[in-house]
Amino acid sequence: MCKATGASVQTTVSNLVPEVLGTCGAFEERQIGQERYNLFSGCPQARSSTLMLRGGGEQFIDEAERSLHDAIMVVRRCLRHGASSVVAGGGAIEMELSKYLTEYAMSIKGKEQLVIAAYARALEVIPRQLADNAGFDSTAVLNLLRQKHTQATGDEGRWFGVDIMTEGICDAMKALIWEPSLVRLNALTAATEAACVILSVDETIKNAPKDNSIGMPRRP
Repeated sequence: MCKATGASVQTTVSNLVPEVLGTCGAFEERQIGQERYNLFSGCPQARSSTLMLRGGGEQFIDEAERSLHDAIMVVRRCLRHGASSVVAGGGAIEMELSKYLTEYAMSIKGKEQLVIAAYARALEVIPRQLADNAGFDSTAVLNLLRQKHTQATGDEGRWFGVDIMTEGICDAMKALIWEPSLVRLNALTAATEAACVILSVDETIKNAPKDNSIGMPRRP
C-alpha cells in the first residue's frame, strides 16, 4: 500500500504531516464473490497491479493461476536476459532440434544412431501435446511441421510452431510467441538427466504382497 500511494509507515497517528501521507485517485470497498476487498486506483506511484481471478470451480481457478504465473515468469526472464536470448515457442525449437538430430543420426553408425533417433522423436512430444491440448489433429499438425522444418532454409521456416488460433502452424517468432532460451536449455537438461537416471536402473525390487492366510485359524 505504501509503495502504491507513496506513503510512509507510521508507528503513531499523532503529529501526522502531509509529507508522510500518500495519494490515490479513488478508494472503495467492494464485494467480489463472497469476500470484501479494499481497492486503490489511480495511484501515481504504483508500479504493480492486482489480478482478480474468478471462475466456476477451484480447479479452473488453479489452472488459470498456474498459466498466468508461467506467462509472467517467462516475461520476467526475457526482461532480465534481454530479447536476444529468446527462441520461438509453440514447439518450434523442439521441431528444429528434432530435424537436426534426425539428420545427424543418419551420418553415424552403430547403436548410437538408434539412441539419437529416439531422442529426436521424443522432442516431437512437445508440439504434439500442444496440438492435443488445443483439440487439434496432432498427427496432421505434426506432419505440417515436419514438412516446413525439412524445407527450411536459414531462418525462413525454422521457427514454425503450433498455431492454436487457426488450427495449423505459423511462424512463432513473427507471431511474438517467444520463450527464453535459458528455460528451454534447463528443460532439455532436466529431461535428459531424468531419462538417463531411469535407463541406469538395472533392476527393480518389488515387495511381495503379504499372504494374510498364513497363521489364520481354520474354521471348524
